[in-house]
Amino acid sequence: MDSSRSLECVLSMQGGEDDVSYAKNSYGPAAALASSKPMLTSAINSIKLTEGGSSHIIKIADLGCAVGDNTFSTVDTVVEVLRRRLTVIDGKSDQPELEFEVFFSDLPSNDFNTLFRSFEEKVNGSSHKYFAAGVPGSFYGRLFPKGELHVVVTTSALQWLSQIPEKVMEKGSKTWNKGRAWIQGAEGEVVEAYAEQSDKDLVQFLKCRKEEIVEGGVLFMLMGGRPSGLVSQVSDHDSSLRHLFTIFMDQAWQDLVDEGLIEEEKRDGFNIPVYLRSTEEIAAAIDGCGGFKIEKMEVLKIADPMNAKQQELKDPETYGRAMSTSVQAGLKPMVEAYLGPDLTRKLFKQYAVRAAANREFLKENSFYYMIAVSATRV
Repeated sequence: MDSSRSLECVLSMQGGEDDVSYAKNSYGPAAALASSKPMLTSAINSIKLTEGGSSHIIKIADLGCAVGDNTFSTVDTVVEVLRRRLTVIDGKSDQPELEFEVFFSDLPSNDFNTLFRSFEEKVNGSSHKYFAAGVPGSFYGRLFPKGELHVVVTTSALQWLSQIPEKVMEKGSKTWNKGRAWIQGAEGEVVEAYAEQSDKDLVQFLKCRKEEIVEGGVLFMLMGGRPSGLVSQVSDHDSSLRHLFTIFMDQAWQDLVDEGLIEEEKRDGFNIPVYLRSTEEIAAAIDGCGGFKIEKMEVLKIADPMNAKQQELKDPETYGRAMSTSVQAGLKPMVEAYLGPDLTRKLFKQYAVRAAANREFLKENSFYYMIAVSATRV
């Protein structure tokens, strides 16, 4: 996992529809989508389509689409708002019927089979609201011809980087992230390396979308982030205790080392390619790229979905397993590619044990931040 190419092969949400699948455990992204829906609706309502394509064929792309109800919920919102708005504007009896083409895009490792099987079940027996196609590939590169897209949405995806920063993979250096799977609490040099990679990635993402979106089109981004002025990736005491990528994950990896199942160097070589950008970092990337005007940027405070489990799962062991299941939905494919299936099962079992041992989780609520950005292609 030390290159973008190898990471593309393993970085995906857990596929399928079983208990640890992303489709069954995407409560957090669902909560963020619900909070951002008014902003998304407003952005679509203000769209100004002046160039590119047929006015009766609207092209929409969902980048980093993953799989599950959230994917369809986002696209349904865009299509419904656009249909209402453009029908009012262009609704003449002699005009051709308005049609929508939706591109679901994610890395080739994404479970497109489950995605499109769900799509067929969704539209079975009813008229298609839109035509659908899959586009495999990294959104840090070009995915579509120039000036073809009217709306691009990406939700809960841009916090994932294109690769682990090369500096972080240099064993023994100041940027070697020893003893941690993520950067919360890491040395400043490690965080700086991630920040540099994050800036490079976001600028590259924006440059590609600048080519693909028509003038007047909309780019809507919803990503894990942090409010203005915060240096730490996780801002408050409760959230830092409960953040899915921090304490328990590191403890579970250390358990594998202590039991002699892996060497320390193996543990230290695993890094989660996530960076939570600040509002300043996002604004600077958009300004530096050019081609987009920020219409609105909003920091959303999202209640951790596990808060609701406190009353439902009062037994610590059951709660710990629920925590582990939630983490596996986002990390299992990458961990399994690194450790293999047997050690991966052991790791997440230990994660559940560690989570169950911390009774504070059953008493304190927590939250996390998402940043929503709507921008117009100018």
